[in-house]
Amino acid sequence: MDLGAGSGRVIAGTLAEGRIAIEEVGRFRTPTCTDAAGKYQCWDLDAIVDRVREILEQATAAGPLESVGVDSWGVDYVLLDADRRRVGHAVCYRDKRTQGAMARMCARLGREEIYARTGIQFLPFNTLYQLAACAEQEPGWLEQARHLVMIPDYVHYCFCGALANEYTNATTTQMLGLNGAWDPVLLDAAGVARDLMQPPVDAGTVLGTMRLGGQAARVIAPATHDTGSAVAGTPLGRLDEAGTDEAYISSGTWSLMGIESREPLATAAALSMNFTNEGGLERRYRVLKNITGMWPMQRVCEEHGVEGFHALAAEVEAADAWRSIFNPNDPAFLNPASMTEAIQQACTRTGQPAPETVPQLMRAIVDSLALSYRKVKEELESLTGRRLRRIRILGGGCRNRLLNQLCADACQLPVSAGPVEASALGNLCAQWIALGAIENLDAARALIRASFPCEEYEPGAEVPEEAWKRFLGLASAPRD
Repeated sequence: MDLGAGSGRVIAGTLAEGRIAIEEVGRFRTPTCTDAAGKYQCWDLDAIVDRVREILEQATAAGPLESVGVDSWGVDYVLLDADRRRVGHAVCYRDKRTQGAMARMCARLGREEIYARTGIQFLPFNTLYQLAACAEQEPGWLEQARHLVMIPDYVHYCFCGALANEYTNATTTQMLGLNGAWDPVLLDAAGVARDLMQPPVDAGTVLGTMRLGGQAARVIAPATHDTGSAVAGTPLGRLDEAGTDEAYISSGTWSLMGIESREPLATAAALSMNFTNEGGLERRYRVLKNITGMWPMQRVCEEHGVEGFHALAAEVEAADAWRSIFNPNDPAFLNPASMTEAIQQACTRTGQPAPETVPQLMRAIVDSLALSYRKVKEELESLTGRRLRRIRILGGGCRNRLLNQLCADACQLPVSAGPVEASALGNLCAQWIALGAIENLDAARALIRASFPCEEYEPGAEVPEEAWKRFLGLASAPRD
């Protein structure tokens, strides 16, 4: 089960004769709701669990089901009381309750102190700041709570009754220390009890058993952070002692761009560039940065009733390149009332022509994303002291051929696009490793390479220097 902030999918995987085959057996829009008081934007957990269970029951009709595992987005959590009943609401990370919480926490502890303890990037919706906001606004929730689990942990609990905090998603909270244990200083600062979370279990842990259609299936925690599963499902080469010369971009609602490493890179330079050191399968590190990915595109499509980028791909490609660009990571684009107006206003404010048509809006988005990729590519090379030789784009966004080519052009590196279902593949491979069907992560990636070919893009025309300097000026401008 691969749960995204936009949609959830149930993918069935089979492994036979050295090949992996996958089939989508169900998909649904991830349900959200507003609490009864109208204060918070929340995830409808009951609807999510019911929908997934319904699809799984249907899937058992196709054959025996050996195991199940859930991955999802990071940072969002569920509180349970002593009787394991939900406390409060599962508030969505895009809710406005965290405004100012990160600044207040950093003023108390200092960014350097927080980063030295966790190696995690500063995002205003990290669990650390969500909990600090909860302690300020809903202290009763934390007084009643005896357990905190992340979204996939909660679904696993609903399936088999086992409460566990899985490692890869735990790292997204910005409360797990680089030593792999919950950091008491940060827990105290967030206003939560030190025993609220359990010691994290590794990805690939068998949690229990669930009954489905008269069958018994093991519940296995994969890399429950969807990017952790996506990177595991990326056909990267073997990680040598010197590191890696391949970068990845997990391209979806967010674009997560980085490298895989055996050691965290939590230096002063990494802090200054806001790189994160999230956990991965086999306790590898995902040294990456969050870039606002397809979210602006999704919102523009919704606002103009467009089916998707593919419906306008030819018109977007024909639109003037580098005409209007913006910094996708500016907080103005996190959840504006109108994404169209937010982009137009940003361009007007910076002395650029405002995109007027939908193709022009889309072109501004893909151009800006490609320039964001180049910026992170150069930062990675500076951080590691090693030149990159390839970028691998995976996830749903790797279907966007124009953006793939623009990435190759902007970064002047070859791009390999695919697999689309990297998160599901990484999830499935973690389960097969736990079941003894695959030896380890390197063996899993070899199977993925043999089963799912990539589409290759070679770098073409370079970005005009004027456009690149314009973007750097936008990216370095102070934020409100």
